[in-house]
Amino acid sequence: MKIIDGKNAILGRLASYAAKEALKGEDIAIVNCEQIIITGNKRNIKENLEAKRKRVGTTQKGPKVSRTSEKIVKRAIRGMLPNYRVGRGRITFKRIKCYVGMPKEFEEHKKISAGRPKSGGKLVRVEEVSK
Repeated sequence: MKIIDGKNAILGRLASYAAKEALKGEDIAIVNCEQIIITGNKRNIKENLEAKRKRVGTTQKGPKVSRTSEKIVKRAIRGMLPNYRVGRGRITFKRIKCYVGMPKEFEEHKKISAGRPKSGGKLVRVEEVSK
């Protein structure tokens, strides 16, 4: 199992790496999902996500865009997999687990650090978008 620390990691790069490793057959656990960074204009990112959330139809029909940090990250990874509803994509999608914070079972394990400290610029953290 590969444990990836999402602190200061860029969402798209982390998602593509996790998708590739899961397609190879690895089990992936991503911790600290709330500290992952989305690059771009802060206002545009928030407006786009709010627009997606407002498009929900009835309670039985989608699309449903979740507000929790771990589900935002998992959805980004899902977009980089082959059809996640059937076959290989479904099996791969089940191998990926996302967590907010650091679960106790992963504290002693070796983690892959995916990000570097970033400041300024055009970026927003997943926790700010998930509120």
